[in-house]
Amino acid sequence: MTEYRIAVLPGDGIGVEVIAEAEKVLHAVGARFGIPLRTEVGLVGGAAMEQTGEPLPAATLALCRAADAVLLGAVGHPRYDDPRAAKRPEQALLGLRKGLGLFANLRPARVHPALADASPLRPELVRGVDLLVVRELTGGIYFGEPRVEGAERAVDTMTYTRAEVERIAHLAFQLARGRRKKVTSVDKANVLACSRLWRQTVEAVAREYPDVTLEHLLVDAAAMHLIRRPRDFDVLLTENLFGDILSDETAVLVGSMGLLPSASLGTGRLGLYEPVHGSAPDIAGRGIANPLAAILSVALLLRHSLGRAREAQAVEEAVAAVLAAGYRTADIAGPGQPAVTTQHMGDLVVEALMR
Repeated sequence: MTEYRIAVLPGDGIGVEVIAEAEKVLHAVGARFGIPLRTEVGLVGGAAMEQTGEPLPAATLALCRAADAVLLGAVGHPRYDDPRAAKRPEQALLGLRKGLGLFANLRPARVHPALADASPLRPELVRGVDLLVVRELTGGIYFGEPRVEGAERAVDTMTYTRAEVERIAHLAFQLARGRRKKVTSVDKANVLACSRLWRQTVEAVAREYPDVTLEHLLVDAAAMHLIRRPRDFDVLLTENLFGDILSDETAVLVGSMGLLPSASLGTGRLGLYEPVHGSAPDIAGRGIANPLAAILSVALLLRHSLGRAREAQAVEEAVAAVLAAGYRTADIAGPGQPAVTTQHMGDLVVEALMR
């Protein structure tokens, strides 16, 4: 059997702590199901800048390109917070996406029955929520042509091509076919030329998927309806900026950023998997970070890069079992409810997985 190579990039802050637990779960999956796995650690973000001066060293990118999948913790450190700096840890993310040819970010948001009370929204609103944000990663305003005109004016541009929209739309419709067969495309077509191209292109792609229902929502309405009627959504298809914002909003539904995994995919099997939260330097080293988003990212890695759907489901079921048993980290613990440490939560998931 072929040995899978997984590049592990812990990064900064709590990334180091949560990735340690995710890697522990990954090796437990290998042991239980007889999958040969080899993990190799690379430097990224602030940790890489401290040792090499670069947020994404060439050796790290080479390691990732040679791997079957990449597991990333988080990047960012207060020491490098100056947005005017020529080099910042966050540049590693754009470098990885570009260097690995990743154009689609998948962010599932599923409310575990045991955590319906963890959301600030009413339990009856969020109970049963199971949606997937499909965000385009390589276009839009993040990849425009920013310029500063003196001290009084700055300009950012938004650009999309039909081909960029087509490939992300095809992926969204294909994923919807394996879910509840509904795509909600989010844009601002009443104002933006890019959004009008987006809507026209998505409608053309939709004709190739007659079994999938398509609806359009303006981004402001989508933001509102995610809170008012979140159970109505299945797959949300969005451009880069809107997807960045809306996918973070889904953390309100599930109760914590510490529960949201993500996958960034390209045209092949290689993908980048990471929790959506940041490096959280204020709690780093205290053993209170929630590792479940990183662990659930392992499930996405197994499903999308290794083609191991059964093993991915086993990880998700182990997480669900631990939550159903009442275990909580500090971010999701209720008033007076004891919280387990980052490491303990990882151990509990491994125990549930190995039963």
